[in-house]
Amino acid sequence: MSQGQNRPARVASEFAHELSALLLRGIKDPRITGLVTVTGAKMSPDLKEVTAYVSIMGDDKQKKSTLEGLAAAATFMQREVSRAIRLRYTPHLRIVFDESVERGDRIDRLLREARARDAAPMAGGDAPAPGADAPAPDADGEGTGKGGTGGEGQP
Repeated sequence: MSQGQNRPARVASEFAHELSALLLRGIKDPRITGLVTVTGAKMSPDLKEVTAYVSIMGDDKQKKSTLEGLAAAATFMQREVSRAIRLRYTPHLRIVFDESVERGDRIDRLLREARARDAAPMAGGDAPAPGADAPAPDADGEGTGKGGTGGEGQP
């Protein structure tokens, strides 16, 4: 019984693999200029719709033109992939831009920058005084940082 529930995932994986192989061989569309990677695919339970997620490396103009080229070549790619995986029905292919790779790269870059800042020696070699991060005392002598009004929630 579980094999029937798993079938859309298995077919989607095979579809993504074959689509990747097709893109590796190349598509003769001059708009497809960026580096295209198939990051995944999702198949509908009835195996009639497949959404392929692609990552495109390049500037924004290249990404846009490459995505347009892929959308225009979707029926060709759909036909070629369906010849390789032999299903009763040819699933309708939809191409979607996957931003997760770019987000991951951005997060990685930010983490590297933060680590570099933390590891950089401090100017003058002085270590910060203990409690230097604590707020300075206000007019009322409390270190609340609220300005000494004394009232809860007041600026």
